Amino acid sequence: MVVIGVKIIQSVVDLSHWFLSRAVQEGSMVIDATAGNGHDTLFLANLVGPSGKVYAFDIQEKALETTKALLAAHGLEERVQLIHNGHEKMDKYVPQKVHAVLFNLGYLPGGDRNIITYPDTTVQALNKSIHLLVPGGVLAIVVYWGHPGGGEEKEAVEEWMGQLSPAEYDLMKITFPNKNKAPYLIGVQKKSGRLKNEICPPKKNSRDNREL
Repeated sequence: MVVIGVKIIQSVVDLSHWFLSRAVQEGSMVIDATAGNGHDTLFLANLVGPSGKVYAFDIQEKALETTKALLAAHGLEERVQLIHNGHEKMDKYVPQKVHAVLFNLGYLPGGDRNIITYPDTTVQALNKSIHLLVPGGVLAIVVYWGHPGGGEEKEAVEEWMGQLSPAEYDLMKITFPNKNKAPYLIGVQKKSGRLKNEICPPKKNSRDNREL
């Protein structure tokens, strides 16, 4: 018997990186909407090269400090602008169109699990992401939903996703159906770029958004 020695089905994070790598190249402008511990920010900084730029958002100062230290350890801090604010404010900080936007929804790994992303600000940020993308640009959303509050955010994201016109956006969803409440990936590529209807975010919680 021939044994296949390669793991073919990768983690949701690896899948999101593969998806982003199809659109991001040296010189690209990209957004990490949830900087967290900095691993995705570092990945994007490597992709965009010295002539590109990453805008990395997080509302937790601890997350940005960790991200800054990681970037400095790899000599890539000059490629990244760290922004201490919610990703729903991205349009106030990003002056040009971007090639990709990445979200990891949920809570900061190793941090306070009571500080999570919320449906209202997440949907606001998704709407702004779509409008910031260049034609052909991509949006990757990793949805963690096993924590308290995660189910409500998942429903809001799925509702938002359902409003994307197939004439203007290509869309995929990769799930792991044999794992209980496993995180999954939503990938969007912009064609011409309008929402059928601009979605009003749900008003379930007014607490600040928190980035993974």
